[in-house]
Formats: sequence, C-alpha cells, structure tokens
Amino acid sequence: MNDIRVSEAHQDYLRQMMRSRRRVMTLRWTIFLLFLVLWEMAVRMKWIDGFIFSSPSRVMLTFLRMWEDRSIFLHTGTTILETFVSFALVILIGTGCALLLWYHTELSAILEPYLVVLNSLPKSALAPLLIVWLGANMKSIIVSGISVAVFGSILNLYTGFCEVDPDEIKLIYTLKGTKKDVLKKVILPGTIPLLISVMKVNIGLCLVGVVIGEFIGARQGLGYLIIYGSQVFKLDLVLMSIVILCVIAMALYAMIGFVEKKCLRHR
Repeated sequence: MNDIRVSEAHQDYLRQMMRSRRRVMTLRWTIFLLFLVLWEMAVRMKWIDGFIFSSPSRVMLTFLRMWEDRSIFLHTGTTILETFVSFALVILIGTGCALLLWYHTELSAILEPYLVVLNSLPKSALAPLLIVWLGANMKSIIVSGISVAVFGSILNLYTGFCEVDPDEIKLIYTLKGTKKDVLKKVILPGTIPLLISVMKVNIGLCLVGVVIGEFIGARQGLGYLIIYGSQVFKLDLVLMSIVILCVIAMALYAMIGFVEKKCLRHR
C-alpha cells in the first residue's frame, strides 16, 4: 500500500510539473505573438514609422526574397561556420592553457595579471587591428571570435581547476599518485559541469566576436548584412539579420544544453 501511495504521489507531482511547463511555454509564445501583432499594428496604424522600425511582414518578405535567390544561405552559413570554428578553437586553447597554468603554478603566477588585463580589454577595439594584421578575410573574423571568449575561458577554467576538492587530491598523493594522476582522476572528471557551463557562455561570445569581425572586414555573413543594410537604409535587411542571429543564438545554446544532458546522464 505504501508503494502505491508513493507512486500516486509521484505521478501527481509529474502531472503538476507538466502543467507548469505547458503554462510557461503558452505564456512565452503568447507574449511573443502579442509583440509581433502590436508591432505590425503600430506600423499599419502609423503609430511608428515603418521605414525606421520596419514590421514583421516586411522582415518576412525580405527573408523570402533572399530565400528565393539563395543568398540567405550564403550569409547565414558563413556566420555559423565562423562561429563553430572559433568556438572549437576557444575550447581547445582555453582548456589547454588552463591545464598548463594549473600544472605549472609559477607560470600561472606570472601570466595571471596579463590574462586579467586582456580579458578586460574591449574586444571591439582589437577588431580593426586584426583586419589590418590578418587582412579582411575569414581568418581575421575567426580570430576576432576567439579573442572575445578565450581569455575569460582560461581564467574561469583555471579557477575551477584550483577549487577542486583538496581532500581528493590529498588522497591521490597519499596513494603515491603523481600530478598527472590528480589531473586524470580528479581534475578532469570533477570539472565537467564547469567545462559545459563555460561552453554555454563561450558559444554566445564567439557569435558576438564573429559579428564584430564581420562588421569591419567581411563581404558576406549576417554582420555584413547588418552594416550594409544600415548604410543603404534597408532596415528590413538589418532587422531580418538580427532576428536570424537571435534564432542562431537560441539554437546554439540549446545544442550545448543537449550535450550537457548527455554528459551528466553518463557520469
């Protein structure tokens, strides 16, 4: 009888959770649709200037025109490719450098102030220099994406490595283990949630860095469309590009969330 009661209580809890999720999703979509309707009405009723603020219908028409001539695939694909490449390099460089600093404490004491300064530096100030040094090409845009995220990634991962449970590390040393054993048995397994958390932040930062690079030295990509559209007063093009960037950002975040669930499930 106790098992049946627990099971029924658990089922009630699950039903309440499902109802709560449905309410949240319903309210989210309701707010979003109301915003689109009010925006469209405000333009059609001449409450706001459609030339400056555009409208959902005009943004959709711009998207459909670019879909027909296939140019939207070129610009969106370029931005996504540059973001993925810069994100992968940030993970490799950030993790590698953080492990190196953890392994060599004297090196970390030397380099940490420089990393703090570089992380605090406005990355938009570096983008023009990167264009001059590397040229107006995809390479400079990828480096721009890396520069936005890599220094913060190194600092966060290094701090996380240093905050791992010291008792577990002492246990490894007590059992005649080496620093490599601590790394393999304690540091890396214990910081998987931290690594995924850093990845969630970095994927968005890499997208920001790529768009900054495209603002300055690109001939294709969503950042280029935003700059081009603002220069020729095609604000429908600007808003369409911003909407696509929002969709890409949500999709990338959802992708990292999916990876997080998979990793935590197999721990």
